Amino acid sequence: MWAARILTLMRKEFLALLRDKKSRLVLVGPPLLQLVVFGYAATYDLHHVPYAVYAQDRGAPARELLSAFEGSPTFRRVAVLSHESQIADMINARKALMVLRIGPLFSRDLLLGDGGDLQVVIDGRDSNTALITLNYARTIVQDFNVQWVAEHGGRAPPAHIEMRAWFNPNLESRWFIVPGMVGMLTLVVTMMVTALSVAREREQGTFEQLLVTPMRPAEILLGKALPGFMIGMVEATVIMTAAVYWFQVPLVGSVAALYVGIALFLLSAIGVGLMVSSLALTQQQGLLGAFLFLVPAVILSGFATPIGNMPDLVQDLTLVNPLRYFMIIVRGVFLEGKPFGQLLHQLWPMALIGITALVIASWMFRRRMA
Repeated sequence: MWAARILTLMRKEFLALLRDKKSRLVLVGPPLLQLVVFGYAATYDLHHVPYAVYAQDRGAPARELLSAFEGSPTFRRVAVLSHESQIADMINARKALMVLRIGPLFSRDLLLGDGGDLQVVIDGRDSNTALITLNYARTIVQDFNVQWVAEHGGRAPPAHIEMRAWFNPNLESRWFIVPGMVGMLTLVVTMMVTALSVAREREQGTFEQLLVTPMRPAEILLGKALPGFMIGMVEATVIMTAAVYWFQVPLVGSVAALYVGIALFLLSAIGVGLMVSSLALTQQQGLLGAFLFLVPAVILSGFATPIGNMPDLVQDLTLVNPLRYFMIIVRGVFLEGKPFGQLLHQLWPMALIGITALVIASWMFRRRMA
């Protein structure tokens, strides 16, 4: 009998969510749009960096080095300067992110076995972009040095750096960002569904009708939670499918372990959402309460910035954030292929947060009904 009552309430919740065309669009459209925007726009990789050249030397070694920059897909030459005073104008006007300056004795010094005079002037207003650009330029110059020593002889560098990146061989930032979107977008959708459920009943005047039904508070809470859980599962599956087949992010770990993590993560998200919904009197209050949780949760999750770089007090705050643990799980399964046993330290905190949040939500819900 109790199962039939819960199924009836779940059916009512799904009808309330899906009968409105705008509600259906909100559940599907924005998450997919955000996935596409973050997948393509939120990247640390640089392509076609505009640079200018001020070459005071026209010798063969200088032309060879310039050819290496022109042949790189990372850089795009936008100007060839004829006077030193033009360097500042190019950087100040943001016409070029970098200016490559080759000294007048560059070719002669290389042929004599000495170091050539080479200067890189870079726009440092965006320090992160500047550092990445500088590393790209340093790599090209290093490759040029190795090739020059091999072809013309001379003293080889004392050490040769050979880089190999594990888990992400091509250092594609998309492989790091897109798996994190699984947790972030699933949290947003689940929180929206659950945080507005009880508030919607109050606004529509149907909350009192629930109180006079033979349903117990636990049954009502379960009937409100299960639709959000099912929608979250579908949302996570759609996003993971897009990550693998559209963005070509490898999924090398266990899908079963990943879905266990998703289930516990949704348990936590639903618990927090029902807490917000129990406090909210209107859908507007429920929406505001959801965003008050979502924004700090995303910032403190390690989605964009490492948790280890945060102050100690802030790192302690992240311990109550379920998204923090799920970020480690989803990236570990996608890129590292972590087995279930190595994920236990991330799974049990989410289970504890979810159970605690559901108990508090149930207590708050009982008080509202009293």
